[in-house]
Amino acid sequence: MVGNGGIIGPVNTPTTSAASGVWSLKEVKRAQGGGIWPVPPSVFSMLAVAGGGSGGGQNYHAGGGGSGGMLTATAISFAPGVTLAVTIGAGGAAPSTSTQGNAGANSVISGTGMTTATATGGGPGARGYGNSGAPSTRNGGSGGGGGGNSGASMTAESYLGGSGTQAAPDGNWTAYGNDGGDNLYGAAATSPYGSGAGGGAGAAGGDTNGAGNGLPGAGGAGQASTITGSSVNYAGGGGGSDAGTGHGGVGGSGGGGQGEGGQGVAINGTVNLGGGGGGNERDGNTGAGGSGVVILRLPTASYSGTTSGSPTVTTDGSYTVIKFTSSGTILT
Repeated sequence: MVGNGGIIGPVNTPTTSAASGVWSLKEVKRAQGGGIWPVPPSVFSMLAVAGGGSGGGQNYHAGGGGSGGMLTATAISFAPGVTLAVTIGAGGAAPSTSTQGNAGANSVISGTGMTTATATGGGPGARGYGNSGAPSTRNGGSGGGGGGNSGASMTAESYLGGSGTQAAPDGNWTAYGNDGGDNLYGAAATSPYGSGAGGGAGAAGGDTNGAGNGLPGAGGAGQASTITGSSVNYAGGGGGSDAGTGHGGVGGSGGGGQGEGGQGVAINGTVNLGGGGGGNERDGNTGAGGSGVVILRLPTASYSGTTSGSPTVTTDGSYTVIKFTSSGTILT
């Protein structure tokens, strides 16, 4: 028999995943009209950034918050009709008491046919002028900074920044996250008694520096991505604080908040960049962590147009870019 894909032999029946044999254009159009012709997969690039950690709070010389962890992937394929669920992590809230800061929340992408991708929330900045516990309590996508000291009895571990723990879910992904900075001088520090800074996606948080006088660390730099069509830095670490420079440690590029240094306020991490918040000095305000973001990019010809959660949808040449700043879904 000849026809419907069969050169000589039985008639072949196409499915949504395969159509073997040789087909005339008329046969192809008929099968497509019946919804049984193979549809090519949608190939996505993806970026996920978690919420940043807040700086340490309401005390002397608190550490900067770590940025949210960052994940990128350039070619993940999905069959048509798969629902991808997106969760956006909130930034860590600024503490209102003399405590260690708060960690950021995770951002997540999940769906059939992929390993769930979890960008890990940023670690909190240490309390200054008091004990904050083991540095592991400041771990996160990027670690929070260690606390400063001006004569208080602090355990040595309270001076240390947390570790960056962001990991890639599988070989399709690249992970970004770094350690928080340490207070190198501990109890021996002299004025201005600076603290360590939060780590960023592109670099570790700065240690205290200045040959024994404890200037605050600068927030770790963020990591650039061009997924939107333009280069944007994401996930900078929060700057450390100190008792008298007037400005504290600068925040890392990519939304890290500046630490407080007597100017009266620490700066929040930037929303939807996952930046860490700046550390607090005495009676100033602590910097909260910035919320995360998820961005997806695929050929416009493959875009279903079906989403929830009100993402921002733009085009870049022949590609569509979907930016989630709150949780939602997309149909492949």
